[in-house]
Order: sequence, then structure tokens, then C-alpha cells
Amino acid sequence: MNTLTRRVLIGALALGAIFGAPRAMRLLPLATTENVGPERVVLLHGLGRTRLAMVLLEGELRAAGYETYSIGYASMTLAPEEILQDVSAKVAACCEASDRPVHFVGHSLGGLMVRALLAEQRPAALGRVVLLGAPNGGSELADANRHGTLTAPFLEHAGPSARALGTGPEDFAARLPVPDFEVGVIAGTRGTPLGDQWLPKPNDGLVSVESARLEGMTDFRVYPLSHWRLRSDPEVAAEVVHFLREGRFLPES
Repeated sequence: MNTLTRRVLIGALALGAIFGAPRAMRLLPLATTENVGPERVVLLHGLGRTRLAMVLLEGELRAAGYETYSIGYASMTLAPEEILQDVSAKVAACCEASDRPVHFVGHSLGGLMVRALLAEQRPAALGRVVLLGAPNGGSELADANRHGTLTAPFLEHAGPSARALGTGPEDFAARLPVPDFEVGVIAGTRGTPLGDQWLPKPNDGLVSVESARLEGMTDFRVYPLSHWRLRSDPEVAAEVVHFLREGRFLPES
């Protein structure tokens, strides 16, 4: 049993003990399904997280027949340009020369990094992109932190990338070009009392629905989920898989 399989099985047992068997079963494809497939998916996590933040979604993608590459980066110590350099090298190593379709899924800051990456370089066979809770219009929380209106200036401790996430024309999000590839966007609407003090409603607690919207997006969905649940919810995972396959989210009921 290799190290990854051992860690996944331990994680599945822990999830089963805490949340019950159904959620634990979503991890098993990472341990039991060979990481090969006709198409690849690169996953990028958000601010302050690691590759582990994307494991449930990665398991769903692996079960759907995709080869997955979850990329970690130092989100709280590096500026956006430094993160981009790191991520670019990792994507080039795994996927740049692939003759198979290469898709991208990014959560939060990871979504902006996907957009920044594809503006500068892209795999020869670029597939489709899904952004989950990405602050495409910038973060109003970063604005509030910059102007001193937050009761606790937490972004001061979150690193240079967090401080570059404002809504101004000089900020990171505003400097990214309109996408010229197929991209689906999913936003959440389960805010928090604290977040509602500074974010337009509806929001997911960290990113407003309006900020998640992206000029040139192919499709758009809203779910009653928090920012963190967007990357682990099974219904969102089904939407991601459908978009990667069809270029559209699931038909609305």
C-alpha cells in the first residue's frame, strides 16, 4: 500500500467516524481508482489551504474517469506573481505538452490563479475551466481591510496575495483579461452575519455573487452553500463533471 493510498484510507475512516459512511465513500476513488484517463483535470485550492482541501472533489473527478493533478502553492506567503511562477512550472511539468484535453478547476484564489495562468501559457490541448467561489471582480473584504473598516484586520496576517484581492483597477483580479476559453462559474449564497456586514448580498461568507460573475463566462450557477462547501459539495461536483464533459452545467429543474 503506497503512502497516498494509506493517507486516503485513514482520511476515509476519519470522515466516516465524523460525518458517516456516504461522505467517507467519496474519498475511496483516490485510493482505489488508477489515476489515468483520456482527459486530465488540474485542481487549484484557495487561500490558506492545501491540496487536501480539494480531495473530495478530486475523488469525484477520479470516479468520473478523469486523471487528476491537484497542485499546492504557498498562498499566504507569496505574492500573486510569485504564486503564478510556481504554479506555471508545475502545470508545465504535468500537462503543458499533453495531447489529451487538460481541464482546470479552481476554488477561490485558485480560480484567479487559473485565469492568470491561462492568460500567459496554456496546454496544447486546453479543455474547459470551472471556477468555484472565485472573486473575479475582486474582494470587498480586501477593500474594507485596506480602508480600516474591518473590526479585525485579518487580511494583514493573510499575506500579500490576500491584500492584492481588492476591487480596484490596480488589484490582481482587475488585471486579468476576459477569458477566451470555455469557463463555468459557480457561486454560493450562504453568507455569515460577520461577512454580511461588509459584503453585498447574496454572498458565500467571503465572496459576493456579483464578484463571482465573470464577463465572458459560458455558464453560471448559484448554490445555497458557504464559500468552503463549494469545493466539497457532491451536487457542485456533479455540476463540475457535467461542465467539463458538455460545456454546460446540468439543466435546471
